[in-house]
Amino acid sequence: MNDALITVIGFVAAEPHFEVLSSGTSLMSLRIGSTPRRFDRDLGQWRDEDPMFLTVTCWRSLATNLQESDLKRGDPVIVTGRLRIREYAKDGQMRFSAQIEATTVGHDLSRGVARLQRSQRSSINLSEDRRQADDLADRWLGAGTDDAEELTSQVTEGSGDADEAAEPTEIRAVA
Repeated sequence: MNDALITVIGFVAAEPHFEVLSSGTSLMSLRIGSTPRRFDRDLGQWRDEDPMFLTVTCWRSLATNLQESDLKRGDPVIVTGRLRIREYAKDGQMRFSAQIEATTVGHDLSRGVARLQRSQRSSINLSEDRRQADDLADRWLGAGTDDAEELTSQVTEGSGDADEAAEPTEIRAVA
């Protein structure tokens, strides 16, 4: 398989959308944000860089399990999946959207505690399901980033945690 796999550590930037498609397949679409932090040697302190926002698509049991886990805006998460770049038109211009088709989503346990409750697997993905998933993901494209940026500023204001002396990472969750 030649898929581009990616792992992003971040936070849920907006309330997730859960649907059961006409085929009976469960689908959850969510928006995650990640704010890299770098240590500014000149100022002698950590500073936040520009946040990155991605749409995450979750299928079948992963979608159902996330719905049951009560995932909500602001929760710290780790997402792994296939990177998809989609092209779309907005205001007469062609744009690109980075999306992750998730294989795994979990709470970032460096920020809290979670409990596992096992579940059962379900059926396969259909092409109509893919079209409906793309339509659901497109909802995020029409929404402004003001809500997500507001959440980022709210979350980063309280981010003076004790691990700031630790080695910085490429992408860091802020929650």
